[in-house]
Amino acid sequence: MKSPYSYYVEPFEVKDRPRRFLEALAAILKHSNYGFVLDTYARSSTKCARCGAACPIYQSTGDLHDVPCWRSELVLKVYRRYFTLSGMLRARIGDGFRLTDDYLDEMAENLYHCTACRRCKFSCPMGIDHGLVTHLGRWALSEIGIVPKALRVATREQLEGRTHNTSAIPVPALLDTCQFLEEELMEKYHLPIKFPIDQEGAEMVFFPAVSDYLLEPDTLMGNAAVMYATAGSWTIGTQDYDGIDYGLFYSDRMWDRIVRNEVAEIRRLKAQIALIGECGHASRSAKVGIPTFCGGKSAPPVVNIMEYSHRMLMQGKLRLRPNTIQERVTYHDPCNIARSGWIVNQPRELLRAFCADFVDTEPKGALNFCCGGGSGTVSIDEIRKWRTGPAGRRKAEQLKATGAKYIVAPCANCKKQLREVVEDNGLEGMEVVGLHDLLIKAIDFSTAPTYREDVKQSGKPEEKK
Repeated sequence: MKSPYSYYVEPFEVKDRPRRFLEALAAILKHSNYGFVLDTYARSSTKCARCGAACPIYQSTGDLHDVPCWRSELVLKVYRRYFTLSGMLRARIGDGFRLTDDYLDEMAENLYHCTACRRCKFSCPMGIDHGLVTHLGRWALSEIGIVPKALRVATREQLEGRTHNTSAIPVPALLDTCQFLEEELMEKYHLPIKFPIDQEGAEMVFFPAVSDYLLEPDTLMGNAAVMYATAGSWTIGTQDYDGIDYGLFYSDRMWDRIVRNEVAEIRRLKAQIALIGECGHASRSAKVGIPTFCGGKSAPPVVNIMEYSHRMLMQGKLRLRPNTIQERVTYHDPCNIARSGWIVNQPRELLRAFCADFVDTEPKGALNFCCGGGSGTVSIDEIRKWRTGPAGRRKAEQLKATGAKYIVAPCANCKKQLREVVEDNGLEGMEVVGLHDLLIKAIDFSTAPTYREDVKQSGKPEEKK
């Protein structure tokens, strides 16, 4: 039997899949706190479809299969039938529903049509988190081998591979990249900005999306420039330098293992804080996962680089030259850091401090549209046409309405997806960048204590930056 999603799900032969799926779901419910939540949702009505009005995918397709509560019902129906007394009793008197291979195929296909942006939660009168139900269904499916190849391969390399990161970047290549970026910073800005490596006792260990070392040099240089200008205490560890955590998209078991490695690196380097780069899911996976899986209140605090930069701006330690960027700039809110209201105003205040023409998207903040590649779907290249079409259409319309030159997207996955959205939807003249790509151009280094000390030691007169 060929599943409709088989072209992007890794072949994994499992006999008696329905039974194995039920065993996996039973184990998850037994050993986690999802049981109470799922039981509450199963007793609620999940058929009013108000969530459809908030879902950008359903707004684009009009397909009832894309209504979030219809998708959640696929999981809740299984729970009611096999995990509640009433469901088991009805089955004895002739209830026709039975979990089959075809039903599992339908479930997998539809659960990976969701970007888990959680925008629908704001419209549900019962407060049902359809993104959570999607995640739970994916987790149970993953335990019987139904996982998109891109997610499985990346996670396997991170946890068991030779390099222990999702982009398979070995330590020598990391060191070469950092050295190259230091040379670029000296050439462009005439500043001896360094990427500290394995420095014990630094306050923060830096975990960007490891793909930034390959694809986003300007973002990384901007991050390093902020740390230089503010005399920040930070380092990059060579035993774990990848903030990506695809377990967040499909398996709490993988999510747990990955964030534990981050905490182990913080402990090894005798640091205190996890500093996460410009990546929405890396930030949320650490912000939620580290206290959940690694010690609660005793776990290391998690700070996103934009939070740090904003705090330095508010404290007067980061000086930015107004109106440095003259072109029109807009900001994309990554779902993983904005939907909860965690990081919304901070990046906007940073941008307004040095952009002459900043315009917001509508809607924005917690209600902003997903880029269209959320919950790991951006890594599945086989479905690009769907991602930039039905899933990304509302985002394309929203961006076009701003008339912006620069789209600031502080997230590795959002950057990839939005660049493809711009290309596939004919948004000519728009450029997707990170926040720190632009911010580095506005920093007044002459006020930085590190810069003054470097000038003093070199014996050279101060230059106007």
